[in-house]
Amino acid sequence: MEISFKQVSYTYQPNTPFEHRAINDLSMDISSGSFTAIIGHTGSGKSTLIQHLNGLLRPSSGKVNIGSYQLHAEAKLKGIKELRSKVGIVFQYPEHQLFEETVFKDIAFGPSNFGVDREEVGGRVDQALQAVQLPEELLDRSPFELSGGQMRRVAIAGVLAVQPELLVLDEPTAGLDPKGQKEMMNMFHQLHKQKGLTTILVTHSMEDALAYADHVIILNKGEKYLEGKPEDVFTRQQDLQKVQLDVPEVIQFITNVKDRFQVDLSYHGQTIKELAEELAAIVKGENRYE
Repeated sequence: MEISFKQVSYTYQPNTPFEHRAINDLSMDISSGSFTAIIGHTGSGKSTLIQHLNGLLRPSSGKVNIGSYQLHAEAKLKGIKELRSKVGIVFQYPEHQLFEETVFKDIAFGPSNFGVDREEVGGRVDQALQAVQLPEELLDRSPFELSGGQMRRVAIAGVLAVQPELLVLDEPTAGLDPKGQKEMMNMFHQLHKQKGLTTILVTHSMEDALAYADHVIILNKGEKYLEGKPEDVFTRQQDLQKVQLDVPEVIQFITNVKDRFQVDLSYHGQTIKELAEELAAIVKGENRYE
């Protein structure tokens, strides 16, 4: 599902003393099937941007295209329910949105609400539960009897059961320990590849953006500040520091090694183990990547 913003601005509480422009003349394109990370500090416009993706907000000016759907200020979108069936948003702490008496009913709520027939709903629940790597025996249990990590996976399964074409992840690992964060991001990346989703990750983690995204957009004060491939954007250390962002640790490590030892070392998606092997080969004068 391709997405484009064309000179989009959004103003909260216009024509009042509390008027605030959260997005200003924003233009950007997100390719279908891409994994895009959107980064920026609080107040940069990230949350306002993602609320345009399923019609929770309409632009004050400009146009937003999500697949074949278009949002603009002049008219309401007639197919808003259909659009929302194609866009799944995982907000921060999604487990806070659980409310049904059983895991099955909570996961089934979304597709049922969008008119999916009962038999198909059951199949979707099973598929979604498998996708988030939870056992089938949890289906008849109350979601509030589960661990925090299991509750979050149930909430995510509810989003996946709608079978969205666009998956929006708003700080999805907030509150998890490092092991849980890695497991969650690996799960999302696997889903992205298996289902051919267009995925948007809103994050403060430069490491996650570098590890999983193939495109990065950095926002600052409601405007697009930088855009490009992660390995290109994250090497622009001075530009990032101007908006109080740090480069990922692996990029900083490579920069320090290059400056100290004057070696030709660059990031091209290596794991830490591969990077260590490459560095060892360079030190021995056997750069096998040349």
